[in-house]
Amino acid sequence: MVATAYSVAFDGVEARLVEVQCAVASGLPGFSIVGLPDKAVSEARERVKAAFGALSIAMPSRRVTVNLSPANLPKEGSHFDLPIALAVLAALEIVPAEEVARCVALGELALDGRLVRVTGALPAAMAASEDDRALLCPRECGPEAAWVGAVPVLAAGTLKQVVDHLTDRSPITPATPGHGGDAPPVGCLSEVKGQERAKRALEIAAAGRHHMLMVGPPGAGKSMLSARIPGLMPPLSAREALETSMIHSLAGTLPDGGLTRHAPFQEPHHTASVPAIVGGGRGAKPGQISLAHNGVLFLDEFPEFPRQLLDTLRQPIESGEVMVARANAHVRYPCRFLLVAAANPCRCGYLADPARACSRAPACGGDYMSKISGPLMDRFDLRLEVPGVSYQDLDRAAGGETSATVAARVAQARQVQAERYADHPQVTVNADASGTLLEQVATPDDAGRALISKAAEKLGLTARGYHRILRSARTIADLEGADQVQVHHLAEAISYRLPFVAGG
Repeated sequence: MVATAYSVAFDGVEARLVEVQCAVASGLPGFSIVGLPDKAVSEARERVKAAFGALSIAMPSRRVTVNLSPANLPKEGSHFDLPIALAVLAALEIVPAEEVARCVALGELALDGRLVRVTGALPAAMAASEDDRALLCPRECGPEAAWVGAVPVLAAGTLKQVVDHLTDRSPITPATPGHGGDAPPVGCLSEVKGQERAKRALEIAAAGRHHMLMVGPPGAGKSMLSARIPGLMPPLSAREALETSMIHSLAGTLPDGGLTRHAPFQEPHHTASVPAIVGGGRGAKPGQISLAHNGVLFLDEFPEFPRQLLDTLRQPIESGEVMVARANAHVRYPCRFLLVAAANPCRCGYLADPARACSRAPACGGDYMSKISGPLMDRFDLRLEVPGVSYQDLDRAAGGETSATVAARVAQARQVQAERYADHPQVTVNADASGTLLEQVATPDDAGRALISKAAEKLGLTARGYHRILRSARTIADLEGADQVQVHHLAEAISYRLPFVAGG
């Protein structure tokens, strides 16, 4: 008797259907799993046997072979426990084989037969809907998977409940989507005293997704400003929420209840490894740059990150995706994020303070900032110096525009961009525009042409730098509600590309 169940193997954010074939034949008693399983899949034998024992089901005194097809696709993760158990039960004619074949199953089995939560339920539900099958999963995964809506999601707490459902003793009620996670509390922009130029740059960055680098002494408020960016970002669209949630589902960081509707904010420490930031490691999991997809990646103490890691960011910044290369596979993850970086002007941080600057000034600043390569520095649309806050500013009462006021302007500018690029699915914001499209939407007036020509000659702009100025100017014009990029829009955009006083 040969029976087939279905599960999925993850290839990046894509879930690929896997046939779990089980054959029970005569021969020496044994239980083997073939089809390129990893250690976790191979250990499913013992978990399945123990779970069967909890249900008073005895393994047959025959040869049981489970094949995971296609056999050349690596199978990783404990979520294969449930489909393996179902394939064996169907082969033993304990549950109807045709009912098992109508479902895509995933879930880890505890030794007492409980179903344990696993990652990747949302992509698995997408794969099940494309193949017109129901999804069987642990109870905790149900609200997440139910957001797909195209197929029934049968969320069970134990293997016994699954058996009762398949044998029509006690059908499982399909799960319903959860409420999703609430937005984490974020401070208001009005709480930041002084730093008006930096606040303006944050608004531009959020409106057009322009990468931003802030350089200033310790205590200037760089981290405080960056922590308020989530309050300026608009809610994710339905497509963005699904893309982002699929990545977080694979990483196991999706909030209980389902999709995340808020732009993610990731802030890894500079001691994090390259696989942790870029992706990789066991199972080629998504890294911080992919978890920040459609959101913000904040890198504090930017020059302290390893040079190799910083240069690894160059290609993902341009392409919006990262390829995690492994010996037997290449896994691709999306990573279209807003990069916000903060740095001290030198290692001690007080380069511009004559009372505290070290004896190596200004060379110490140049050496420190040179850790950021020229090509990477060129990818920042907005580069600004954040000076220390004076006592007079600190002594004033908090005031200025609130995050809600700025966020309303950002949302309006994003809506203008969505309408502008409606016929260009690969372009959603001004930072994505390039080539002929950028020239069409960001053509400056005559005075602007003259200004950017002088700036290009004086600043030695690269082609990338020239285009990034046009993108920033287009966003500034959108925030103002202007149809054409004008000279004052370009002047402000150019002011964010000036070299730093020390360190380049």
